[in-house]
Amino acid sequence: MADGRIGHAELAIGDSVLMLADEFAEIDLLSPRTRGGPSQSLYLRVPEPDAVDATVRDAVEAGARLERAAADHEYGRNAVVVDPFGHRWMIASSPAAAPTARHSDLAYLTHAVADTGRAQAFYGAVLGWTFLPGRVEDGWHIEGTYPPAGMHGGAGAPGIEPVYQVDDLAAAVAAVRDHGGQAGEPQQQPYGRIAECIDDQGTHFQLLQP
Repeated sequence: MADGRIGHAELAIGDSVLMLADEFAEIDLLSPRTRGGPSQSLYLRVPEPDAVDATVRDAVEAGARLERAAADHEYGRNAVVVDPFGHRWMIASSPAAAPTARHSDLAYLTHAVADTGRAQAFYGAVLGWTFLPGRVEDGWHIEGTYPPAGMHGGAGAPGIEPVYQVDDLAAAVAAVRDHGGQAGEPQQQPYGRIAECIDDQGTHFQLLQP
């Protein structure tokens, strides 16, 4: 501009472009600092958690003010800085992807108990478990455990029944039978096809193909 101010500049960050300019009070184009503070936050996603810390460190060294230090949250690692012109930036990364279950992985655990009320009171006090009603009578899902787990009552003998994920349920059922175990016919459920099985020593388990 004739007076030395910059009327238009572009800053590319990845696939995004920020358009920048000096202040022009005559058309109410003012920086957040002049207005008394930011009215919005700019969100910058970086590829990994360590990059949050590195980006914040570089920003502070270049004159930004640290508003919120980097920390891990359930939605990822992030931090907040305010640049020298008053713009508020949130620097963030996504949380690590949850592991994908593979063939033979433990997919679910079912706790068989005689009295679910007593079991819920006990494990709630000892482990802090909370429960949601399941799909069957006196069946319960335990919230927030890994691997996922549930509980059902009325068991003649208490125990824990594992559910293993398989790539091919028909082949896995055939293998159980071929090696001296027992396997029921696969049943379709909302979460996949599942078969009740007993190994060659009498241990109960289930096989699941999502």
